[in-house]
Amino acid sequence: MELREIEIFLTLAEELHFGRTAERLNVTPARITQAIKKQERQIGALLFERTNRSVRLTAVGEQLRDDLRPLFDGLERSVRRAKQAARGQTAVLKLALLPFNIPEFHRYWNEFRARHPQWELQVHRLPYTDVFGSLRSGEYDVIAVWGPYPDDITAGPALFSDNRVMAVGADHELAGRDTLSIEDYPDYLHSMPPGNPREWEETYLPFATPSGRPIDRLRPVTNVDDLIEWVLNGDIIHPFPSHVTEYWNMSHVRFIPIPDIPPLTYRLCWRTDAETEPIRALAQVLTDLRGE
Repeated sequence: MELREIEIFLTLAEELHFGRTAERLNVTPARITQAIKKQERQIGALLFERTNRSVRLTAVGEQLRDDLRPLFDGLERSVRRAKQAARGQTAVLKLALLPFNIPEFHRYWNEFRARHPQWELQVHRLPYTDVFGSLRSGEYDVIAVWGPYPDDITAGPALFSDNRVMAVGADHELAGRDTLSIEDYPDYLHSMPPGNPREWEETYLPFATPSGRPIDRLRPVTNVDDLIEWVLNGDIIHPFPSHVTEYWNMSHVRFIPIPDIPPLTYRLCWRTDAETEPIRALAQVLTDLRGE
């Protein structure tokens, strides 16, 4: 199995979606299908169960994923270190954002790179599920999320604060409203990603209104494609930070302000026992520039 085929398999094992895997790897879905079929012929067993609605790993696929992941990660690290050495760089700082990487953030990343050319800064999109787990596993060094933060996580400087809007389908009964209140939430279903602390989820989507009415979840959502599809279908309504209205504009989704929900404040945060000089340097850049 070639290195690229391993990457395709591991990415599909993570995304469980041929289209998203193709987009992430910048290839066609047909290329993904071709590579997986070739692997299954070589191994002599199915690696994925496919239906019109879902993609799941088989038991053989799960075993292969678990065996290949540490080997592939090790190879990636070796190649990355060689490239860094060739550029005179000594470390990589992996940052993942839950908000979009909007243009207003780029001055922070550019300033960090200008001050510290010896370190490479990589900016990624943070997955919805188990956001603090990505710090604990070492997948990312720093993430930008709202609080509250677990005891083993250090909360650094604020990246920005954002007001709240509710996403509804363009033909939803709420689409004509100018504003919504948190007391409107219980009349409709919602959805949130699994694997996150309850008190952290509560900050984003409360489990009850101030008057005590419960706010029900339909089922866990693991990716933004499903989330928007459920909004469009009228299955759920979903709150977002308001910057999505500028950088994620869709004519078939209506975003309605929610004035009685506090803004979300996103902070850089990292594992307290894994704090490094590059992490402190990035935090200092935010402190300096926001202080202006």
